[in-house]
Amino acid sequence: MINIIMHGCGGKMGQVVAEIVANDPNCQMVAGIDPRKPEAAFPVFADCASCDVDADVIIDFSTATAVPALLAFSTEKQIPVVVCTTALSDETTASLAETAKSVAVLKSANMSIGVNLLLDLVQRAAKILSDANFDMEIIEKHHNQKIDSPSGTAMALAEAINDAMDNEYHFVYDRSQTREKRDPKEIGIHGVRGGNIVGDHDVIFAGRDEIIELNHKATSREVFAVGAVKAAKYLAGKEAGLYSMKDVLM
Repeated sequence: MINIIMHGCGGKMGQVVAEIVANDPNCQMVAGIDPRKPEAAFPVFADCASCDVDADVIIDFSTATAVPALLAFSTEKQIPVVVCTTALSDETTASLAETAKSVAVLKSANMSIGVNLLLDLVQRAAKILSDANFDMEIIEKHHNQKIDSPSGTAMALAEAINDAMDNEYHFVYDRSQTREKRDPKEIGIHGVRGGNIVGDHDVIFAGRDEIIELNHKATSREVFAVGAVKAAKYLAGKEAGLYSMKDVLM
């Protein structure tokens, strides 16, 4: 039985993760951490410092500002952590890498199994289509409550393509301030916010007389929670290091 602490248990994603864990015979939620202290079937602590429950792994769906304290807690207690929170600062990202030197850390911009497959597919497509002078554009759509843009997933897709192309490309987020033709070595990244869209990502490869589109649509938050729990079960007991969803899916 894998014992899990839910960091950000009062949020929508935290609640979905808790529900999935409750129905999984191989793991259980032993504690939650959230300043809102919601009612739950497990003890909930207002912050990491007050949590005295031991566990095999932590799942984090919180806010970027809450992650540094979580990493310190993970290091002190030597509990592996799955960080699902996006829009981390450069300082927090550096701290995450430092934490991974002493405890297992898994970080992914998107916990969906489908999105992580898409990351692989766009790399393969880019290697083939770039030689045929295809332009590459990314459009991401999310609900009107999402505060960061572009999404972490859109950036992960752009970076995956760029990595496959030896970092020859640069990212463009806004063309309204320039009057010039598109640079062949740019990747356009565009954000849409509206309604209750859970998360749509389109990667467009536009060539002469033909267009190829790779798309992922999330119809519920459960797809992210399922991936997070799968990652947590993978990470429990792992040696110190920085892991990704690619490791989980191999």
